[in-house]
Amino acid sequence: MQLTNWARNITFTPSRFERPGRVEQIQELVAGADRVRVLGTGHSFSDIAATDGLLLSLAALPLTVDIDRASSTVLVSAGARFGDLMGPLDDAGLALHNTGSLPHISVAGACATATHGSGSGNGCLATAVVEATLVGPDGSLRTIREGDADFDGSVVALGLLGVITSLRLRVLPSYQIRQFVYDDLPFDALVGNFDEVMDAAYSVSAFTHWREPVIEMVWRKQLASADAPPPEWLGARLADGPRHPIRGMPTDYATEQLGVPGPWSARLPHFRLEFTPSNGDELQTEYLLPRAQAVDALKALDAVRAQVAPALQVCEIRAVAEDRLWLSPAYGRPTVALHFTWVEDMGAAAPAVAAVERALEGFEARPHWGKVFGMARDRVRSMYPRLLDFEALVLRVDPERKFPNAFTERYL
Repeated sequence: MQLTNWARNITFTPSRFERPGRVEQIQELVAGADRVRVLGTGHSFSDIAATDGLLLSLAALPLTVDIDRASSTVLVSAGARFGDLMGPLDDAGLALHNTGSLPHISVAGACATATHGSGSGNGCLATAVVEATLVGPDGSLRTIREGDADFDGSVVALGLLGVITSLRLRVLPSYQIRQFVYDDLPFDALVGNFDEVMDAAYSVSAFTHWREPVIEMVWRKQLASADAPPPEWLGARLADGPRHPIRGMPTDYATEQLGVPGPWSARLPHFRLEFTPSNGDELQTEYLLPRAQAVDALKALDAVRAQVAPALQVCEIRAVAEDRLWLSPAYGRPTVALHFTWVEDMGAAAPAVAAVERALEGFEARPHWGKVFGMARDRVRSMYPRLLDFEALVLRVDPERKFPNAFTERYL
């Protein structure tokens, strides 16, 4: 069986593909396999899920969304998507602290790779995890909880510590969001007022195509209780209708804008659950760097816009709060994420990715584990202060090396 991920640029042939419907089946399959990887919703653009061994999909596990009000947590099964949580949490008057752009991605996969949303005060999605249950290499179940010695190394683990069967997430009282879009923020206004832009709302995303010295759109997702924004701001103006981050795409795909209040679940993602996410025909790259370096990094990218723009569909700039998860690109530092959505053509995208990486050579830019990148092994490894601790943890948990693949072996 040959499998291809969402981007269609990663194709691989596992020796066996299984969709177990019970945790006990996962335990049996893992115990009897030599090599194991897990496929989430297929929204990775690197070969992080590829294997020539056993490939597991957890999509057939019974959906579990078990809310515990006493502890302000929710227990979710590993196959759940963020969209599967939203309705039950909304109905219970509860919420997550943040979401990614897409409600279509799996909770376990997003947490394992430190996928994030936006907001200066919002950590990556994995920072909501307070407990994880995994199947180890011998098929046994173990649960690791917040406060345990290895917890901070076990949440963002790239699948190297076992097969996650469930996660327990911290939840909050529900909140309402209003989403406003500003058009045409001058590039100089962004770099000259960077903190003001990134701190303007609960969640902020700035979009540019790097064709002109302008940020075509700034999406401000603010708490409904906040004052309405002014019609003009730093040289930008409020949009007169709904927008999609990618030019030419139907705006119906995007979550509601124009300041209409709605629950967190219907405003924090960029895209509606009922539609095909984003564009679909694309490649993605993302680099996360210290917020203190963001302005200089943006100026460096501005200098190579002519090499980047021809292959680019859109670039998104977001803020992420620092965390203490060892393999998170936001580990130990307030972070700015520079995300690039390319045309689905590696011949066109590869030179653009190389231009971006050359521009960022002087910065501490960590690539997203699930995206396309070309950074050298030693450079990637040098970005993570707790990398050796993580490798020691992996060797303790999986001494026979059942869970690595070619991708993880390149960097770990």
